[in-house]
Amino acid sequence: MNKKLFMVSLGCPKNLVDSELMLASLSAQGYDICRQAEDASLIVVNTCGFIQSAVEEAIDEILSLGQLKNAEPDLRLVVTGCLVQRYGERLRAELPEVDLFLGTDNFIDIAARLNALDNKSQPENLEFQTPTFLMDSTCRRRISTPNHRAYLKISEGCSNRCSYCLIPQLRGPLRSRALDDLIVEAQRLEAAGVKELTLVGQDVTAYGLDFGPQGHKLPDLLAGLLAETAIPWLRMLYLYPNRIAPPLLNLMADNPRLLPYFDIPMQHASDKVLHLMRRPYKQSDLISLIDQIRAIMPESAIRTTLIVGFPGEKEADIIKLEEFIAQVKLNHVGVFCYSNEEGCEAATLPEHCDEEQKEERRQRIMTIQKGISAQVNREMIGKIEKVLVEGLSRETDLLLEGRSRFQAPDIDGSVYINSGTCNTGDMVNLKITDAHPYDLIGEIV
Repeated sequence: MNKKLFMVSLGCPKNLVDSELMLASLSAQGYDICRQAEDASLIVVNTCGFIQSAVEEAIDEILSLGQLKNAEPDLRLVVTGCLVQRYGERLRAELPEVDLFLGTDNFIDIAARLNALDNKSQPENLEFQTPTFLMDSTCRRRISTPNHRAYLKISEGCSNRCSYCLIPQLRGPLRSRALDDLIVEAQRLEAAGVKELTLVGQDVTAYGLDFGPQGHKLPDLLAGLLAETAIPWLRMLYLYPNRIAPPLLNLMADNPRLLPYFDIPMQHASDKVLHLMRRPYKQSDLISLIDQIRAIMPESAIRTTLIVGFPGEKEADIIKLEEFIAQVKLNHVGVFCYSNEEGCEAATLPEHCDEEQKEERRQRIMTIQKGISAQVNREMIGKIEKVLVEGLSRETDLLLEGRSRFQAPDIDGSVYINSGTCNTGDMVNLKITDAHPYDLIGEIV
């Protein structure tokens, strides 16, 4: 039997880790990974269902790949992840071309479910339940990122209750992995050649809160990774603003391997809108946090994401957000238009903004931030920065591409290398010679 697997992983790095677990499971069953969907006997689409644009992207992908079954009736099409967890029965009714649907708790058993389907021992082709699954180091992964970098999922689920977010419904409550187990996986990744390890979770700073007052917390995990591995770069994504405390900042300041990079989803800067979002802080708290980070770690990069067009947001709220962005001068900012999601508290709020209004406000914030990002990058000219080389540039084969401490993979800009010799995965010293709003240019020294 031709056992060739083509996988599409949509959404965030946390979802990518789930895809890597499935890749390993199916590889162990004899599947070879292929680069073209047309060559596959099995196609797996691991979906994101967080917001409407992600839902639409997933549906388009499924419909497109489903057309291949017209020419190859024996082709298996499997859909997994958050979209299944969210829409379950509706998907089965509307997508008859899909052979198997697995939710966020069932994807780990994909090999067994496919065998049952093939043997007709299990006629049910839809499985989703209240999420309780938590991976551990015995769950093998087939890393899909370049060999020199990988993600470490330190927790699953979320116990925050933001009014616009479906994640607690799709992924369940916070479930942290044991510290020792995470170190075992990190050591395995180090042995495989990983030089940059990025810690991910729905809320990385919530790590260990479910262990109780005496359990390990994020600083304990970081200290363990520093002591038990020699991975040069340890990065964190998704830091909740009111959980970034001096013990974490001081640990980062004292250990250069903990990259001075802060990904802090602030979401807004109007106290009124933050209250409606159920975010437990005010603009003054955000300014104090930014000041504290820069006082303890003057050389640091701060990234945030913002939501505009939230129900009840007025012109005065956008002006407050514009003033905030102009004042704090963050390195990286992503701005998203509010997406009204059925099942969220925010969907029931009055005074929704129209789509044109949302986009106009998004453009206003991005225009301000583009000038700030350009200014921040220009201040890097003449400095020498350590850069992790990613390989040939995605823009042109004439340049190499890498990332500094201040740039997360697949999220922020890049550093283009226009002089010198190096290989993919090398860490090189680069003199920054030019700057653009989102990217830098430099030469190896």
